[in-house]
Amino acid sequence: MDHNTEKNNKVYLRGIVVSEAVFSHEVYGEGFYELYVRVPRLSGQADILPVTISERLIRSCDLSVGATLAAEGQFRSYNKLENGRSRLMLTVFVRDLVEDDGSRNPNSILLGGYICKPPVYRTTPFNREISDLLVAVNRAYNKSDYIPCIAWGRNARFVQDLSVGSRIMLSGRIQSREYQKRHEDGSVSTMTAYEVSVSKLATVDEGAVLDLEHEFDFSPSAPQQL
Repeated sequence: MDHNTEKNNKVYLRGIVVSEAVFSHEVYGEGFYELYVRVPRLSGQADILPVTISERLIRSCDLSVGATLAAEGQFRSYNKLENGRSRLMLTVFVRDLVEDDGSRNPNSILLGGYICKPPVYRTTPFNREISDLLVAVNRAYNKSDYIPCIAWGRNARFVQDLSVGSRIMLSGRIQSREYQKRHEDGSVSTMTAYEVSVSKLATVDEGAVLDLEHEFDFSPSAPQQL
């Protein structure tokens, strides 16, 4: 188990609000709202990411469409029942609104957790190596978030041989990706998946205490054992 679950999951986002805040749910009398934020990539494209934020934070700032949101928080998951089936939903849960610091990477995430499904290694038609993995990240009150991740190249080859239960830490960015889903009636709809695109990854000895921000200051030339 990680000794400090608040340090296992850290996100920083800076982007433009592209949807009105819509009420989502209430916990102990505190309302939470959902909205979407457009976060630019270096390539010139952008990710449209779901964000969950407390009404208490909304009161203190302008989050209308077109406003800039700069926030720190966590990437969280929850299950939603749709058409009798449970679907894994993902959102950036905002813990704090921060100053718009243009010097920071506008989309960064640090995770420490456990592989909870066998990684799936594959290659694209252009021979790019990819491994899909699902990482369980401990949260307070004996909860866990289940975060889909994609590793590339050397990292993809490395994680394909890791077993379920392996403890890892990783850094990267949260990305949105559209795909076509074919339904039982033959119709096709466009869906959006959210996942972490991994830039650095390392295995971690069980019992080690993680300080992700310091331990990720390592060379990206190869995966490491910490």
